[in-house]
Amino acid sequence: NMVINWYGEASFKIASGDIAILTDPFESSVGLTAPRFKSDLVLRSRPLAEYISEKDSEARNIFGPGEYEVKGIEIRGYKSGGGAVYTLKIEDMKLGLLGELMAKDLSPEAMEALSGADLLFVPAGGEPYIDVAGAVAVVKKLEPKIVIPCLYGVDGLKRKAGDVADFAKALGQKAEAQEKLTIKAKDITWEGSKLIILKI
Repeated sequence: NMVINWYGEASFKIASGDIAILTDPFESSVGLTAPRFKSDLVLRSRPLAEYISEKDSEARNIFGPGEYEVKGIEIRGYKSGGGAVYTLKIEDMKLGLLGELMAKDLSPEAMEALSGADLLFVPAGGEPYIDVAGAVAVVKKLEPKIVIPCLYGVDGLKRKAGDVADFAKALGQKAEAQEKLTIKAKDITWEGSKLIILKI
């Protein structure tokens, strides 16, 4: 089983067996509780993002284009404006991480790599990141099985961010927020994309 928890912004914990991956950590200055757990790998979509200091984490920090492998998990990074997007292969599932995606357009290479992902993590709160219409257009092009929105407004967040309901409506879907997502490859049997909203 893969278990996914959301901490707010673009920060997720992706756990598989005894491996824990942290994406886009932040400091509590954003208004939310910063993620604090021992991770094997920290993936960042932006170079200047605040991050957990090395004393808190022995984790391997990855930023930028390239091919990486950590504890059997294959990671590919692709340039996206001044940042990066990633694909991960975990438990026979392909995950696409759009992180703090700014640009309207991903490179053709990144689009091809992300296409048909089992899970796609998508910025859904608009500015300063990709706008909602742009995010929905990316989802429709990439045709993931599961769409997990992030970077939208939540209680406590100090910056202005749009409501996930607007993203859901633009995508033409509804979803009740759930505490976490636990999934395995054989659970993913449906056609089309399914929206899953997580609580912090």
